[in-house]
Amino acid sequence: MNTIKCYSTKSLTKNTRNCKIYKIFIFKLERPISRAVGCVVCNDMFYISQLAETAYLDVQWKSVMGIGNLRKAKTRRGKRFLENRQPKVVENDKTAIIVKGGKTNQIVTDALADLYALKKPLAMRMKRHNPIHPFENDIELENFAMKYDTSLFLFGSNSKKHRNSLVMGRMYDCHVLDMVELQIENFVKSADFDSAKVSLGCKPCIVLQGTEFEKDESMKRIGNLMVDWFRGAVVENIRLQGLELVISLTALEQKIYFRVYRTCLKKSTGTTPRVELVEIGPRIDFSVHRSKFASESLFREAMKQPKQILAKKRKNMSTDVFGTELGRVHVGKQNIDSMQTKKMKALRGNKNKEAAISN
Repeated sequence: MNTIKCYSTKSLTKNTRNCKIYKIFIFKLERPISRAVGCVVCNDMFYISQLAETAYLDVQWKSVMGIGNLRKAKTRRGKRFLENRQPKVVENDKTAIIVKGGKTNQIVTDALADLYALKKPLAMRMKRHNPIHPFENDIELENFAMKYDTSLFLFGSNSKKHRNSLVMGRMYDCHVLDMVELQIENFVKSADFDSAKVSLGCKPCIVLQGTEFEKDESMKRIGNLMVDWFRGAVVENIRLQGLELVISLTALEQKIYFRVYRTCLKKSTGTTPRVELVEIGPRIDFSVHRSKFASESLFREAMKQPKQILAKKRKNMSTDVFGTELGRVHVGKQNIDSMQTKKMKALRGNKNKEAAISN
């Protein structure tokens, strides 16, 4: 047992993302602090995950499970697996993991099942209960993201202080980037709607309604998170009949009204069909509670794109809001004085008349 002097600080998980070896410990406090905390040692530096007073910690080694440890493949299959986990120029489609908390009720379970059905096949669901508190300790969620190679997560739980809560978030480099807690105030599951469902894995049309998605910075980030969560696979082309799912998100007074519709193409007098929307569920009314967003610098870092996929800037070319390319052509100056033109008879003047007029 060694005694290490530790100075308290807030979570520094994101600041240590470039380090290779993480060491997790069990520890005892020589004197009590405000609350129990977890700790991480990285490159001989000691960090506390929660805000606490300065304390002396008795550290006992438990494991040396490295989050960023370098693994060597022993087989070709293992080599392909590790290469698939490496960063790519064009990343895979984002997958989500559905996690149940320590305590859930029927409302939370049905909501998780319906949102999982909307996200399939780019989703996986864990059936066991996991006593996790994402806003207090998100290490378990980060471990799940690293193990199953998922970029999005949805956590559902029910407690006395946080009734019918869903925590929706996304990862960057196997660390939590953004997450928000949404409390379910009204819920109608999709099975209660007597209407035909959409096909599996169809591309949704996402509609953001409300001025709060444009004026409020936190709601703007929540709208961006939900679009990232529900947008599905990235495709180049899509046929008209494939646009059969519409997800509507309406923001009003720190509440989000979640509605799902199926498009029905009807006959019309013109060439374009008449579109009708039929609600297929689920129907959920969310109220925004806690949130944890990345800083502006970290968010810009996560939004960076590699130079290989960025389009090269072409001179004198621009694109309007409708995607139409506009070009500018530069023409040199023409000398029209020496240009040979055909002279018409009507324009030829009579020399005698010109002389008389001049006299």
